[in-house]
Amino acid sequence: MQTIEKFLSCDWGTSNFRLRLIEACTISTLAEQTAPQGISATYNLWQQSGQNRQGFYLDVIQQHIKQLEEKLKVSLAGLPVVLSGMASSSIGMKELPYTSVPFFADGRDLNSELIAPGDNFPHDLLIISGAKTGNDVMRGEETQLAGIFYNTANSVFVLPGTHSKHITVQDGKVTDITTYMTGEFFELLSKKSILAASLEDTGDINEPQNHNSFAEGIADSVTANLLHQCFMLRTNLLLNKTSKQQNYFYLSGLLLGTELKSLLQTMPPHITLAASGKVQQYYQTAFDILLPPGHTTTLAVENADDAVIKGQLRILCEKKC
Repeated sequence: MQTIEKFLSCDWGTSNFRLRLIEACTISTLAEQTAPQGISATYNLWQQSGQNRQGFYLDVIQQHIKQLEEKLKVSLAGLPVVLSGMASSSIGMKELPYTSVPFFADGRDLNSELIAPGDNFPHDLLIISGAKTGNDVMRGEETQLAGIFYNTANSVFVLPGTHSKHITVQDGKVTDITTYMTGEFFELLSKKSILAASLEDTGDINEPQNHNSFAEGIADSVTANLLHQCFMLRTNLLLNKTSKQQNYFYLSGLLLGTELKSLLQTMPPHITLAASGKVQQYYQTAFDILLPPGHTTTLAVENADDAVIKGQLRILCEKKC
């Protein structure tokens, strides 16, 4: 049985690349390399290169590994690399089929592929694929789920992002995936719509005025028309009823409430939120507002960055240990 002391965690999304050297026993990051060269940009570069697809992507990873080696003044050859995110997609390094529901939430039966070391890439490389239902998909979140699932019989896992995922788990298996375009809608409305000039990202959600605006957005999401309420941000500013800062927190609450209200109609016994930084704070505040007094739902909060690492290690151990 092989013991994994260190490994290289690679989280390669559509827009960003992240490589971390991880100490397995403590799940701590020893060094990190990031770049804005996501899968989409890499795919475009590969198409122009005329090179072998897998080799081209491996070269990109190897360049980042070499930069880590230069920082640390040590060779990382021989350490396994675990690759999750969009690398297994149609524009990734190698397209792998989605794992279909139901599948084990701990990741043991996720589709993956182990690529043996070569002359130009002296590492075992494990690529983890995504998952699907009959009408929804995810890539990357299945790995986060594997990192935060701990024998919760019936639960919903909320993983915020550009496309937020709600993952239903029953008796240890994923039975449903629901995607909400919350992050993308906020980006479009706050930066590329007529509302952009009516919003200002300043202040803390815990400041009373900002919290009240956020809570008002949450409340209106339950009963009001989303499209009408969005335009009211502009008119309220023009009529001096609200400030740009208030509008920012109101829109945040309006969109988060729209995402979460259907989940809370079913009131699952357990909800686990996996998020980091400001996003974690916003979602946790939204749950605090939306969960009714006397509710029996337990809410657990996990760090999203740690979830990726834990999930990658868990799946790597299934394949190699």
